[in-house]
Amino acid sequence: MDPRALTPALRALRLCLHLLTAGLLALAAIRSASAAGVAASALTAAVYAAGSLLPSVRRSQRAAAVWLGVLGASWLALLWLTPEGLWVAFPLYFLQLHLLPARWSLPSVALTAGAAILSYVRQGAPPTPGVFIGPLLGAAVAVATVFGYQALYRESERRRRMVEELVATRAELAAAERHAGTLAERERLAREIHDTLAQGLSSIQLLLRAAERGLPERSPAAGHIERARQAAQDNLAEVRRFVRALSPPDLEHGSLAAALERLCEPGPGVGVRARFTVSGAAVELPTPYEVALLRIAQSALANTVRHAGAERAEITLSFMGASVTLDVVDDGRGFDPAAPSPSGEGGFGLPAMRARARSLGGTFTVESAPGQGTAVAVSLPLPVGVPA
Repeated sequence: MDPRALTPALRALRLCLHLLTAGLLALAAIRSASAAGVAASALTAAVYAAGSLLPSVRRSQRAAAVWLGVLGASWLALLWLTPEGLWVAFPLYFLQLHLLPARWSLPSVALTAGAAILSYVRQGAPPTPGVFIGPLLGAAVAVATVFGYQALYRESERRRRMVEELVATRAELAAAERHAGTLAERERLAREIHDTLAQGLSSIQLLLRAAERGLPERSPAAGHIERARQAAQDNLAEVRRFVRALSPPDLEHGSLAAALERLCEPGPGVGVRARFTVSGAAVELPTPYEVALLRIAQSALANTVRHAGAERAEITLSFMGASVTLDVVDDGRGFDPAAPSPSGEGGFGLPAMRARARSLGGTFTVESAPGQGTAVAVSLPLPVGVPA
């Protein structure tokens, strides 16, 4: 583990482990009855210090295993020379559990505890229960401490990742809501301007044209009416450009048919082959009509992808004299339109599509049955002034 990534608690535990090891090795050297014991204690301390300073020991399990092998060999030499080296087994437990994988750490701890017990017996101590309980109890405490801390650390990391994901999700949701609110406000403004200002200017232009026909050709009033009609026509064109600028981004660079064609293009993770066709002679539709038909097609196709389990879907835009019709048909599992939503979420998609159609004086129908696919159809009457 990179020292820069250590938490204050881990730094404190590592410092305590260093101090404990140094103290136990110093105690073994002081209480040793021979120069060989002092030399073995110094050698063990040097090996321990070298491993603590080498970055490779913290980054590579192989390097850690080699270092623990050398440290274990020097400890065994100390243990052979003086029984005081037995207590160094306790920090060794923690090192083995921390640096080795679980399949190697537990056997290493068991071998270390066994070596400590055998060394104590070899020094002539009677085989009392305390001889076995001490090293084994120390090993059990070390195992419980390290494994408990690792479990707490994993749980803490899991919660940290969950918090980060929650924060990221909330940020994405807030951005999506802002974007959706912006689009909805743009659509509302476009609809209001079209239904009020644009229609009013169009009516003024028609009235001025009628008044112009009722006046003599060279009458001064006819000239004023002609200029007023031209101003109304210019302003109407400007209003229409403004309304189109407020239309959804999907409609900014082309017609409704082009936007629906792009909607059917295959994308990653969609899983539904969609096809778009146009029927009849296409006419230019007012922006609110294009917005409503595009949004209904998007919502219907999204329902097909999420809920229908369909393989194919077809979107058809039909221009039929005095009306325009949009059909979205899929070969999915279907459902009962009269039954409540099985997910309990209420299903806001269909009511929203129906409301869009009704706001423009149109009709919205859904035909479906379990196992028979779904067909969504919306029909909007063409407004006055749009060529049939």
